[in-house]
Amino acid sequence: MNFDSFKWIRQPKSFSVQDGIVFIETLPHTDLWQRTYYHFRNDNAPLFQTDTEEKFFSFTVKTDFSRAHHRFDQCGIVVYLDSENWLKASVEYENESFSHLGSVVTNGGYSDWATTEIGKDITSMWFRLSRREDDYRIECSCDGVNFSQMRICHMAKGAGKISFGIYACSPEDSSFVAEFSHFSLSECKWLPHDGQKPDTI
Repeated sequence: MNFDSFKWIRQPKSFSVQDGIVFIETLPHTDLWQRTYYHFRNDNAPLFQTDTEEKFFSFTVKTDFSRAHHRFDQCGIVVYLDSENWLKASVEYENESFSHLGSVVTNGGYSDWATTEIGKDITSMWFRLSRREDDYRIECSCDGVNFSQMRICHMAKGAGKISFGIYACSPEDSSFVAEFSHFSLSECKWLPHDGQKPDTI
């Protein structure tokens, strides 16, 4: 991908782009979350994004989080529209036994969090974001070939022009270097539904 069109929303502690690989060093106490359960609002994670008005596409990237070492250290993909409307998918370090593979969708200032545990021996993950107008699908893969669906979601403000890309953050008193590679932007891999027809008014 051509990173000339990418821009930072809040820069990290440090970063570099080398031969198509992006390295992000996180700052402590950086995160994205809105209200739900915890009743706090965090909106200071660094985001490296580009804009598009394309209604049908897939964005794929490989993440390496082998240097994550503290609870909630995380990195992944993001669609950030504004502080109260965004989605992200990532791996979060939990402890020496396991990490969390998860996704968060935030509509109108309230976040949800869907997770599953993965073994600590998994230190890299591919993510694929697909867009069909204002609906989105997030997938993951350990090998970049066989992808599994993590979730399908709707973004209330996700039609028209959007911004998407990558992020990394450390919500607690930590810092680590996340690595992103194998960036790809392609035609939409999320095919139209071939079952029940849409409702008509």
